Parts: sequence; structure tokens; C-alpha cells
Amino acid sequence: MVNLLNLALHNITLVELLENLGSGGVVFTPNVDHIMKLQRNQYFYSVYQEADYKVCDSQILIYVSNFLGTPLKEKISGSDLFPAFYTYYQHDENIKIFLLGGKEEVVKAAQQKINFKVGRDIIIGAHSPSFGFENKEDECQEIVDLINSSGATVLAIGVGAPKQEMWIAKYRKQLKNIKTFLAIGATINFEAGNIKRSPKWMSEIGLEWLYRLVCEPKRLWKRYLFDAIPFFWLIFKQRFHLYENPWSTVGQDNKFQIFMKNTRKT
Repeated sequence: MVNLLNLALHNITLVELLENLGSGGVVFTPNVDHIMKLQRNQYFYSVYQEADYKVCDSQILIYVSNFLGTPLKEKISGSDLFPAFYTYYQHDENIKIFLLGGKEEVVKAAQQKINFKVGRDIIIGAHSPSFGFENKEDECQEIVDLINSSGATVLAIGVGAPKQEMWIAKYRKQLKNIKTFLAIGATINFEAGNIKRSPKWMSEIGLEWLYRLVCEPKRLWKRYLFDAIPFFWLIFKQRFHLYENPWSTVGQDNKFQIFMKNTRKT
């Protein structure tokens, strides 16, 4: 494990992760935005502790881990992990994926394109939830029923953080057939082809955030610009052993109470 502020990242390669997921598990792919949310959102922090795998989704975090003297092996972004996952398991008939997220035409396009690439119907269900669905218990229960009736063994949910991670935490026990949970952010849009990923060279040197900022400035400028300075300040504090986890004094009982309180609200 590699500790970045109050997050313990699994120091694992993509191949190692794919092999491990044969047994299932919950996978979160934290980036700088996630880590800053973990400083401010106590419930999100408690949810993150329940993930089986927390893997690096940012080249910036790779650089930071080197700066701290605890280098991470590899960047594993959700948009790299998901296609690697369905390619790795393309011939495994036990792997049946349900896609949750995106607009109706987008998630259906992603389903069709992935199934065509794989050569079988590995995506056996796809659903576009309504805006604010996470606050509509009736709709959430309908989604749970839809996933259960599909026969899927893998849920790939891309509705943005912290919504997707919180939804998994709240409903995973009701999803009886799902063994693997992948929180994949904007990946459904990339798979559908309606949003382009950054050029590979930009991703490799840590400038994917800049490409996305240029493409979606209204949505992303606050996230990238307002979080950057506080993030690097906190990393500087960690480097010199001055950082303190804001939730370190929260006991396990309190964490459970926080989880249940927010679960009822969602």
C-alpha cells in the first residue's frame, strides 16, 4: 500500500489487478479530485474504506508518490481498466457486465460497440438513470431489480464521483449476482465515442487533465484549478510529516453511524 494523504492506494499493476478480479471485488480509481473530496467529505471517506482495490487513476499521483519516496508501480485509470477488463475476460462466459450511467443513446452505443469488439454479448444490460436518481429510492430499487434480473455478474457504473462509489456502497448487498463492481467515471462516454480521450502522450506525462479542461471548461475548471493548490500544499505537508488525516479520530462505530445516516438520506 502507498499512502497519499488519507488514502491508502494498492500498489499493483494492471495485469495483477485483472488476475485478482477473477475472484471479484470493488474497484475505485482515485485521482486528485477524489483525494480532495476525501479531505472534505467524511461519508465519502468511510465509503472508500470499503473498497477492495483503490488504484491510481492519475499520472500526477505517480509523480507525487515518487516525491514522497513511495513510488507506485503503474497508473490504472478507469478508462484503461474497463476495456482491459472486458478484453481480458472476453472468452469467460461467467463474466456478464451491466453498464449503468450516461445518456440513453450513449450507454446503448457503448454496449453495442463493446459487444462488437469482444465478439459476444459480454454487456448484457445497459441503463441510463435519471438526473438525481441517487436521491430517488423507488428508481434505485428499480435499477437494483433490473440488474438482478439481467443475470449480470459485473456492474460497471459511470455516474461520477462520489455518486458512483456511494451508490455501490449502499446497494451492493442487494445485488446478489454481482461479484465485481467497477466505478468507471466518464468511461462509458469514451466507449461510446461521443467524447474523445486525450492523446496518449498527454496522458503519459500527466496532462490528460489539461486536455479535458480545454474540452469541458465550464464543468471542470473549478475542479482542476481550485483543487490543485490545496492538493500540492497537503502533499508538501505529508512530505515533511505535518499532514494529519481529518477523520483519523473517527472511530469505527462513528464511521458506521455516518454511513447509515447518509444511506438514509440518499
